[in-house]
Amino acid sequence: MDTLTLERYLKKYAELITSIGINVQSGQEVIIYAAIDQQKLAHFILDAAYRRGAAKVQIEWNDQYLTHELIKHSSVEQLAIIPTSTTIRAKEIADHHTSRISIISEDPDALGDLNQDSVAEYSKALAYAKKPVMDATMNNDLSWVVVAAASANWAHKIFPDLEVAMALDQLWQQIFDFNRITLDNDPIIAWQHHIKKLSDKAAWLNQENFKALHFTSNQTDLLVGLAQDHVWEGADSFDKSGNYFTANLPTEEVFTAPDYRNITGTVKATKPLSYGGVLINDIELTFADGQVTKATASSGSDVLQKLIRADEGARSLGEVSLVPNPSPISQSGIIFYNTLIDENASNHLALGAAYPFNINNGTQMSDEQRQQKGENLSIIHVDFMMGSADMNVLGVKADGSLIPIFKNGDWV
Repeated sequence: MDTLTLERYLKKYAELITSIGINVQSGQEVIIYAAIDQQKLAHFILDAAYRRGAAKVQIEWNDQYLTHELIKHSSVEQLAIIPTSTTIRAKEIADHHTSRISIISEDPDALGDLNQDSVAEYSKALAYAKKPVMDATMNNDLSWVVVAAASANWAHKIFPDLEVAMALDQLWQQIFDFNRITLDNDPIIAWQHHIKKLSDKAAWLNQENFKALHFTSNQTDLLVGLAQDHVWEGADSFDKSGNYFTANLPTEEVFTAPDYRNITGTVKATKPLSYGGVLINDIELTFADGQVTKATASSGSDVLQKLIRADEGARSLGEVSLVPNPSPISQSGIIFYNTLIDENASNHLALGAAYPFNINNGTQMSDEQRQQKGENLSIIHVDFMMGSADMNVLGVKADGSLIPIFKNGDWV
């Protein structure tokens, strides 16, 4: 696309992010996390947020090269020490209920050439350092959204046979299409209709109040119990102030909290997982009594093993999500090597922490109270994709009766 078209779409994207995304309110504080090559989009978002009445908009820039070199030249012991200022900053954002916009654009395998113990140690240490803001985010104390932006290295990973400029153009086109930016009508209105459809699916699942879900395909046979008083969510959520927001753009999912004590069987990932800058391929997990008893991968296995040992809760699940295989992202036939987009092409599960809002009154409960309901606690929350065109999902009622939810990868 030409420069004028790209700029026009970026401005529409920025409007979508600040309205349907974090829904900026008058007097609100906003922080944008962006790579150094996403200056134009970050500035358009900043401008859009101020037009909507934001009191203060900050940008926190990141540089993947800097991270790569830090891990490359530091010892594991040094990487485990994160500056105290990182935690102070995380607490400040949480305490101020600053709305968060995370722009994901990095090369999904940028750290794949490094010592995997070092990568895993750094990711774990950073997660602990940023725990205050992550807790506030998962509790919906503040509004937040994760969005995608095209970068040259990421685009080349997806479209290796194209010239860099063409690959970048193609990735931007996909991002704009999935986010309804390229429609002739107002993308915000289109998103409102889409959110309503997902909300209707979540409402039906809440009405059925299943005790468990049974996933079966040629590669998976997994029974996932659901937490007591679990709540299915669609695209939109509400923060502590009562303002709605949409946490992922794009999104095609409805999701809830598993019962971490009641997960049995085997699941195989159907797409690669990019975690901490490393690609993990062909993940296969075996569960018994809610815990991973075996974990394998054809590549990135060391990182996977470190991941499930991050803490006690990392060996169980914190999210179960339903996404129809006919979703636009799935039908594109493209693997994006990016969880934000790939998870909206496929049913998926998350290792680690559950969202407090996925049980009734969960945001008002202590960790111990939520755990008694079956919600998992962990420092991590890592989604991996396991849906497919041949996947069936049965809802298991409290009396043992079965109701079909998905047949051959789609809603019944």
